[in-house]
Amino acid sequence: MAQAAAMAHIADLAEYVATSPSSYHAAATAAKRLDAVGFTGLNEADAWNLGPGSYYVVRDGAIIAWVQPEAATATSGFHILGAHTDSPGFKLKPKPTTGSNGWWQAGVEVYGGPLLNSWLDRELVLAGRLVLKDGTEHLAQTQPILRIPQLAIHLDRQVNEGLTLDKQTHTNPIFGAGDLADADILAVLAESAGVDPAQVAGYDILTAPAQRGEVFGQGKDFFASGRLDNLTSVHAGIIALAGHSRKPAGQHIAMLAAFDHEELGSSSRSGACGPFLEELINRIQASLGAGVEDQARALANSVCLSADAGHAVHPNYPERHDPANRPQVNAGPLLKINANQRYATDAVGAAAFANWCESAGVPYQEFVSNNRVPCGSTIGPLTATRLGIRTLDVGVALLSMHSAREMCGVDDPWYLSKVAGEFFSA
Repeated sequence: MAQAAAMAHIADLAEYVATSPSSYHAAATAAKRLDAVGFTGLNEADAWNLGPGSYYVVRDGAIIAWVQPEAATATSGFHILGAHTDSPGFKLKPKPTTGSNGWWQAGVEVYGGPLLNSWLDRELVLAGRLVLKDGTEHLAQTQPILRIPQLAIHLDRQVNEGLTLDKQTHTNPIFGAGDLADADILAVLAESAGVDPAQVAGYDILTAPAQRGEVFGQGKDFFASGRLDNLTSVHAGIIALAGHSRKPAGQHIAMLAAFDHEELGSSSRSGACGPFLEELINRIQASLGAGVEDQARALANSVCLSADAGHAVHPNYPERHDPANRPQVNAGPLLKINANQRYATDAVGAAAFANWCESAGVPYQEFVSNNRVPCGSTIGPLTATRLGIRTLDVGVALLSMHSAREMCGVDDPWYLSKVAGEFFSA
């Protein structure tokens, strides 16, 4: 049976996921939570007058927050927890209102690498941002209005021998029925945001499962939800940084960097390959009077904990996993290792993570891929390459990764937040 603290953490995670159906919502909700504990939101276009305190900046669907202690100097290092706010799914295309044979449909494009079959026969919402002709941005989220209906077995007797979905013709969700001239999906989105649909000039809108996260299992040991990859890490980082801000220790600057577009490769202005993190670090260092020598020393004193989801061993497919390293749910966060640097963990980082877990009273387990199964990657190697900061990769063990509804152990997100708190204060 999960501990009461873990159950409270999971309940709060479920709420965070429910209020974060898109990366833009995830960043905005994080900002609201940080506002509530005394953080100051900054605008990138303004001049900053930084001093000791707690701050955050939102760039599109990404957010970077940090705590600068009184003792910070020009050579202070950064303890950065890196994560991402986006998840695989579908994104609304231009001219999005389509349909045929009396059905209204939304024209969507595949975003990232979702398990397509997991999105069938689920109630979905549309969520993201609308940009009006005057340049203002507005968050939008519909009620559950979409569904991608599966073809009945009577019309495809071989479906259980192997389901193949055409990404163009089989994944457009329905949202209504009748004369197509009466359909307008953008009008529905505008209504949800309380804006005039005639004023909408641009949009970044994605699908999300409507069903809330739920604890299940005989001993209430498991948690199922959409977007656990990677809102488990973003949420853990928010909780840990908020706790650290109440009593910051040492000279280092604790930071949460939650990027967008990781599922697409991170190459964007708000992704880990972009300049967002480097620009903020430069501005913080400038406020501390850092010169070139100081900047180099500060980065040498820095470390990034790249927190993303990993794979628990699957009971129905054990041959897909490494025979010696068999991660379990509720056995602690994963330390992710790859010989080809698809994960950035090295021996120094592994030893540091072991110490943080021990100090936090949290178990951990190692993850490595089966040699016959290609290994995924994270923002870890990107951050290490771009900034030269020592980086290690960790995360919560999942089953059904990239499904519309993933699952983890109830204890593991709480464990990750405890380690993140130790990392921030270490």
